[in-house]
Amino acid sequence: MSPTSNLENTNSGSESAAEVNWDELGFSVVTTDYMYVMKCAKGDKFSQGSLLPYGNIEISPSAGILNYGQGIFEGLKAQRTEDGRILLFRPDENGLRMKSGADRMCMPSPSVEQFVNAVKQTVLANKRWVPPPGKGSLYIRPLLIGTGPLLGLAPAPEYTFLIYCSPVGSYHKGPLNLKVEDKLYRAISGNGGTGGIKSITNYAPVYTATTDAKANGFSDVLFLDSATGKYIEEASSSNLFVVKDNTISTPAIDGTILPGITRKSIIEYAIDLGYQVMERSISVEEMLAADEMFCTGTAVVLSSVASVTYKETRTNYKTGPETLSAKLRQTLVGVQTGCLEDKKSWTVIVS
Repeated sequence: MSPTSNLENTNSGSESAAEVNWDELGFSVVTTDYMYVMKCAKGDKFSQGSLLPYGNIEISPSAGILNYGQGIFEGLKAQRTEDGRILLFRPDENGLRMKSGADRMCMPSPSVEQFVNAVKQTVLANKRWVPPPGKGSLYIRPLLIGTGPLLGLAPAPEYTFLIYCSPVGSYHKGPLNLKVEDKLYRAISGNGGTGGIKSITNYAPVYTATTDAKANGFSDVLFLDSATGKYIEEASSSNLFVVKDNTISTPAIDGTILPGITRKSIIEYAIDLGYQVMERSISVEEMLAADEMFCTGTAVVLSSVASVTYKETRTNYKTGPETLSAKLRQTLVGVQTGCLEDKKSWTVIVS
């Protein structure tokens, strides 16, 4: 299904795209025009969805998502190039990750083809909200939630796949100052939990730690493994990398660590640049001895870490244009925005 012509001219949002100050765009919700909705009953398959004006949705108080947290989400971006094209970056990987998460949460899910097609439709319907080149991106949020009513602890009888979007600027301003959280944990260790999927229930538990850290001047929290408290895992919403000499290390995907698409891409770009990349356990002591550190994720893109504070010890890292993180970010953003050749065929043209 393609957006009809009236999608170009109708604005159901509270402001016009022409009124947005692109130079001061932050990372918060800006109401756009349309969202994509597709429903599926338990035991069936997703088939046909539609574009609807962006707005509130009606949901039963006994919906599975509200009572038992049966839901997952994704995040990806659309970028406008200098020649006017709109690009997505590896949307098929988001579709695959949603399917994996849906399996873990006992939910039906759209096929990868349905997922990518729905994302494209949503972007096209809201293309006037894609910021100009260099001014930000259109953040796209696909949701898969149990919306059917139930009282007992069981999978919901109906599911909704929904996509909305918002123009955004930078998630973080400048290099990050992280605080190691050694009392609260974001996921249980090993393969039995949900740390390795984008379950909605993974994110609210970090609020206590991040709220306290930000109140004390830190950018974000760095979480440790829950089994021993000796190894680094993730920040609140991003993967972590440490650099020592010519070696880059990142925590291995072991059921606790989210398989980030930006993480996966950066590993390949780093190997292309001649660096050794190791996916393994990284102790706090090893992290504190590193030369450089950075975070990756759809929202944060690639953000260098200026310092990490562990208990009473603050360690500073290299930052600036000569660092490896700066080189990798230049490559990643260059490909995502069409400024560099996409030799791996990872970008998808929307228009």
